[in-house]
Amino acid sequence: MHLVLFQPDIPQNAGTMMRAAACLGITVDVVEPCGFVLSDAKMRRAGMDYLDQVDLVRHASWEAFRRSLGDEARLVLLTTRAETAYTDFQFRPGDYLILGRESAGVPDEVHEAADARLRIPLRPDLRSLNVALAGAMVLGEALRQTEGFPTP
Repeated sequence: MHLVLFQPDIPQNAGTMMRAAACLGITVDVVEPCGFVLSDAKMRRAGMDYLDQVDLVRHASWEAFRRSLGDEARLVLLTTRAETAYTDFQFRPGDYLILGRESAGVPDEVHEAADARLRIPLRPDLRSLNVALAGAMVLGEALRQTEGFPTP
């Protein structure tokens, strides 16, 4: 399982997601450019001392990320524009869960490249959750379904 941060622009959210990934044994792919320097103090504070434990792969661009993937890779985009709820989706162990920029989501090119697009069901009068919270919710369900949680 991979957590893909597409051009993240809030360091605290990136640090929080990297900390979760380190604790859960998940690879984090960061598609650059980021809206901050990856060694940003705010990100390090959110990730605490866990960031040294994260399996982090940096990609210079969306195109570089796509070139790095194998033929079996399945891209699963979390987006408010999706019809399918993440709770109705069957995850696979090698899925790449893509989270867009906090300020703008992902461009149409990324949206169209996704093999699946998922949303978190919300009240109709509210727009979205914090990206780190959304990522944690969906990652938790994906790991539950694939029995991918670390074992003691």
